Amino acid sequence: MTEPKPFIKWAGGKRQLTSQLLRYSPINFDDYYEPFLGGGALFFKLSILGKIKHAHLNDSIKILIDAYKTVKEKPKDLIEELKSGKYKNEKDIFYAMRKEQPLDLVKATARFIYLNKTAFNGLYRVNSKGEFNVPYGKYKNPKILDEQNILAVSKALQKDELTNVDFEQAVVSAKAGDFVYFDPPYQPLSKTSSFTSYTKEDFTKKDQERLAKTFTKLHNKGCFVMLSNSHTPLILDLYKDFLPNIQPVLATRMINCKAEGRGKIKEVIITNYRCYAPLNVAF
Repeated sequence: MTEPKPFIKWAGGKRQLTSQLLRYSPINFDDYYEPFLGGGALFFKLSILGKIKHAHLNDSIKILIDAYKTVKEKPKDLIEELKSGKYKNEKDIFYAMRKEQPLDLVKATARFIYLNKTAFNGLYRVNSKGEFNVPYGKYKNPKILDEQNILAVSKALQKDELTNVDFEQAVVSAKAGDFVYFDPPYQPLSKTSSFTSYTKEDFTKKDQERLAKTFTKLHNKGCFVMLSNSHTPLILDLYKDFLPNIQPVLATRMINCKAEGRGKIKEVIITNYRCYAPLNVAF
């Protein structure tokens, strides 16, 4: 049987760090919360391992959550739409599809998956008007339809809740014993190193500060809390009260306009509970 895995590519996705995230995850927990879902790599791995009792999955990008809902509720309709012959890996078709704004959720999700698989680097980025503006990726044979994975993902999502709200609201119901994993838009390594927005609104320094306060609130409630972010002075300062559990890790990042934001980049995994021994990456 096919094991579920992310059905979209996502900038900052955690496939390459999944083994390390699992290493620092609590062994046992009640409900699972992921307020910045993205590609959902950790969620799918925890599902495969049988760790998920009930998940609360959220993201600020409405079209992304709509896609998850469509995969969950109408996987066969989505598969048939992607088989319709409209979604060809051709430059003219890509740019025509990029201009479309289908209202039907199945068609909107098929378009979203198509653009994700054929756009440059699998980026999801919008301009100030909220319009998708990533150029054509020129891939020879992208896998636009992965029928077995769509069915596997749909099955994995059946017992879970999907929302499109602010991250603070997404964790309001979290209680002692629940596991919350935050994977927010990363703090830029420099003023010029971050690529442009996923949404019309940037994730600002104030948002990072608000997230740190939310992290502490959940800690005080007795939740297991884990966060990944960039290794910057701001992040280290915001989470200094959890310093013994700030674990440096290395990740490969290719999407950045500046050299300092590409290649092996030092990141951090922060928890409010004791982890296994840290990896050999110095601060």
